[in-house]
Amino acid sequence: MPHELIEVQHYERRPLPTLRDLAAVVFRQRRIILTSFLCVTALVFLSGIWIPKYQAHMKILVLRQRTDAMMTADVNAPPQSTGQITKEDLNSEAELVRSEDLLQKVVVQTGLQHQQKPLFGHENEATAIAAAVRKLGKDLDVEPVRDANVIAVSYRARNPQLAAKVLSAVSAAYMEKHLEMHRPSGEFTFFDQQTKRFHIGLEQSQAQLEEFTQKTGVASAPLQRDLTLQKLADFSAAAHQAHVSAAETAERIRSIQAQLSAMQPRLTTEIRTAENPQLMQQLKSTLLNLELKKTELLTKFDPSYRLVKAIDKQILEARAAIAAAENKPPQDTTTDQNPTYMMLRDELAKAQADLSGLRAQAAAAGLAASEYRLAARELERQGIEQEDLQRTAKTDEQNYLLYLRKREEARINDALDQRGILNVALAERPVVPALPARSPVQTGGLAFLLALFVGFGAGFIADYADPSFRTPDEVAGYLEMPVLASLPKNSK
Repeated sequence: MPHELIEVQHYERRPLPTLRDLAAVVFRQRRIILTSFLCVTALVFLSGIWIPKYQAHMKILVLRQRTDAMMTADVNAPPQSTGQITKEDLNSEAELVRSEDLLQKVVVQTGLQHQQKPLFGHENEATAIAAAVRKLGKDLDVEPVRDANVIAVSYRARNPQLAAKVLSAVSAAYMEKHLEMHRPSGEFTFFDQQTKRFHIGLEQSQAQLEEFTQKTGVASAPLQRDLTLQKLADFSAAAHQAHVSAAETAERIRSIQAQLSAMQPRLTTEIRTAENPQLMQQLKSTLLNLELKKTELLTKFDPSYRLVKAIDKQILEARAAIAAAENKPPQDTTTDQNPTYMMLRDELAKAQADLSGLRAQAAAAGLAASEYRLAARELERQGIEQEDLQRTAKTDEQNYLLYLRKREEARINDALDQRGILNVALAERPVVPALPARSPVQTGGLAFLLALFVGFGAGFIADYADPSFRTPDEVAGYLEMPVLASLPKNSK
C-alpha cells in the first residue's frame, strides 16, 4: 500500500470569508438550498399569491354644507360645530366605514360569505358571515388623506366586478350609516307630537287666564295693586295729616280759650268829667245853715252841749262832702265791645268747627285707607294667582313655539335627507378596475427572490450549524494554532 507524503504547511487564520469560501458553502449545502427553493416555490404556487388581484377605489369627501341644530330648549340653538373639518371628524367617519355592522350588511348584500371556502369543514350561515366580515375588514383599506377632507377607501379581490360591487355596497351602507348617526329616525314625528301637545296646553292655559279675568274683573292685578297701594299711601298720608291738623287745632282752641278767660268782653271807650253846681250850692247852703244854727246854739248853750256837738258833726260831714265833690267831680263813662275778644271768639268758633271737620276727615281717610289696604291684599293674592296662570301660559307658548320651530327644522332636514344633501359626498365613485393591482411578472419576480433568499439562507444556516471542520482554516481558527498537515477526504 503506497504511502502519501505528508506536507507540513503553515496556515494562517483568515479574518473574513472569501468568495471561494461562499461558493464552497453553496456547493456543500446544494441539496438543502435546492430543497428550500423548491418548497418556497411550491408554497407560493399553492397559496395563490401569483393569481392577480384587482383593487377598486373610492373617495369620500367630508363637507360642512349642512349644520344641524343642537337639540336644546333654546329657540335659537347654536350650530353643533364650526365650518372647519377636524382630524377627529375624519377619523370618526373612517371608523363608521370600518364598523362591524356596516361590514356585515355589505357581506350579506354582496354574498361574500359564499365565496370563500370553509376553514373547518361544514360551517353554518352565522359563522360564514362572521368569517367573511373579518376577511372584509382586513382587505378593506380605509385611510384619511393627509392635509385634505377626503377619506380614501380601497378593496382588493380576484374578481374586478366583485371589487367594484363591494365598494359600491360599502358606499351605500356608509351613507345610510352616516344619516342614521347624524339624523336620528322619528325626529319629525316626535316634534310633531310635542307641538300638538303643547298647543293644547297653551289653549287650556289661555282659557284659564281668561276665566280668571272674567271672574275677578282684574285685567292686570299687579298694575291695579300698584294703583291701590298708591291710593292707600295717599289716604294714609291724608289721615295722618288730618290727625296732625286736628291736634294742632285742639291746641289752638285751648290757647284761645285761655286768652278769652283773661280778657274782658267790653272796653271803656270814653270818660267825660262834669261839675254839678246845684249840688255844690246845696252843700254850701247846708253848711251855712249849720254854721248859723251852731252860732245860735252857742249863744244859748255851752260848746259841750249835746246839740252843739251834733251840729259840729254835721258841719264836718258837709265840709267833707264839699271837699269830695270838689276832688271827684261826676264822670260819664262810655263802653264798647272788645274787638280782640270778638276776634278770638270768632277764631275759637272757627277752630272748633275746623276741629270737627278735621276729625271727620281723619276718620274718613282712615276708613278709606283700611278699605284700600284690604283691596291691596286681595289684589296681591289675585296677582300671585294671575302671574302663575300667565307664567304657565307663557311657558306653554314658548314650548309650543320651540317645538313648532324644531318640527319645521326636522321637516327641512328630512327633505334634505331625501334629496341626499348630506355632509359627506362621494368624490370618487368605485369603478370596475381594468388592470390588476400588481402584475404577474412582478409577483413572480418577488416570489423567485423570496425563494432564493430562503434557499440560500437555509443553506448558510445549515452550514453554520454543522460542527465538523471542513478546511484547515477552520481548524486553525478553532484551535488558535497553526495546522501542520491535512489529509484529503478520500485518502487511503
